[in-house]
Amino acid sequence: MANKKDDKSTWAIGGMTLVGLGAGLIFIQSSPILMVASILIGIGLGLVITSLISNRHQGM
Repeated sequence: MANKKDDKSTWAIGGMTLVGLGAGLIFIQSSPILMVASILIGIGLGLVITSLISNRHQGM
């Protein structure tokens, strides 16, 4: 396992959640459900990116 200080892969979850929140603010007036959906999509993409980054660090 990579050193905790060197592994920044968990930052992807928070970053993509903020991206989802920003995209959701665009849709808030048209449909609040789209805001929730974009936040969940951001969390999901962050989890996928985190798993890809973690696998790449473990392979090294």
